[in-house]
Amino acid sequence: MRFGLLLFLLLPVVCLAQLRIMGRVVNAADKKPVDNASVFLSNATVGGKSNNDGAFTLTNVRGGQYELVVSVVGYETCRQTVMVNNADIVLPVIAIVAKTTELNVVNIRPDPNWERNYDNFKREFLGSSEVAKQCKILNPEMLDLEFDPKTVKLTASSYDFLEIENKALGYRVKYLLTQFIKDGKKNTLYFEGSALFENMKGSKADLKRWEKKRNQVYIGSSMHFLRSIIANTVPENNFQVFRLIRTPNPAYNGFNHRYFQTLVNTPLLAEEYVKQTDQRGLFALKYRDCLYIDYNKKAAKDKGDGASLDIDQPEQAATIVAFAEAYALFDNNGVITTPSALIFEGSWGKARTAEMLPVDFEPAKKQ
Repeated sequence: MRFGLLLFLLLPVVCLAQLRIMGRVVNAADKKPVDNASVFLSNATVGGKSNNDGAFTLTNVRGGQYELVVSVVGYETCRQTVMVNNADIVLPVIAIVAKTTELNVVNIRPDPNWERNYDNFKREFLGSSEVAKQCKILNPEMLDLEFDPKTVKLTASSYDFLEIENKALGYRVKYLLTQFIKDGKKNTLYFEGSALFENMKGSKADLKRWEKKRNQVYIGSSMHFLRSIIANTVPENNFQVFRLIRTPNPAYNGFNHRYFQTLVNTPLLAEEYVKQTDQRGLFALKYRDCLYIDYNKKAAKDKGDGASLDIDQPEQAATIVAFAEAYALFDNNGVITTPSALIFEGSWGKARTAEMLPVDFEPAKKQ
């Protein structure tokens, strides 16, 4: 991938145009149309079904890079990357492959450790925040859980979509979990999957409460930060970014500090850690050391930007961003498209599925 100098005056702001994605789903073997297939953009609120001719249209799509998912009983789930810029898209025919084996009957075997493993999974997957306490997995039987005491690893995946009810944010989320690894020795967590967000129905009071809580989750988040980069409003949105130098501690024994750390107390300019790529609508986070990102909640409240912030939260929220790869990509929606390239510690590292917002989320405008 080629990188270029990021010129903010030439950058588009977050695209607000509502666009369409159109396509057709067929059986790969005989090219016949496949109807009633679920077609949706992963981690967004956009989804639909294919008709009798296999055709589908997804509407109200924001610009950005998405994973388009096609799922239907009897076929392998199909995923493909779609880049939406400033025009409607007509996709090539999507050919999906029929499953070659019959669906296996899931044998329910007594497992004395299942409840404990499930509790650990929920705590890591949903989180332990006040928002997470109002989340419920409605069909936990879809989970395949396994704990290896030798490696101290908890792994999980789902046979089908997990249905998650988030009463704090007003979302019903369908989440197809493809990989979940909690490494107890390294104290790291990684999970990935495809999600479809649906707005829950509620009273006017419910809608107002959900809107406020969604804004609270958004303010100071990674999405808020990355969108601030694109809009060239990082300091205006109360973020500061610093260089954090880490060197391994040769005497590390599991109980003392893993690294020696030095924080350079001079804020970085965005062009020092963000590059424009050769793909339109994609940007790269790239830096030689870790990034220390500070969000000043007190300043936000003083300026009136944080009117909906949770007053019980600390006034400063700090995140350390470490690079597992040479760079990480993000799109116009402020979404990391290569999540395995980064490791979050601190504020963003504590956020889990309970705090996840759809990629097409727009915060409420200040009155």
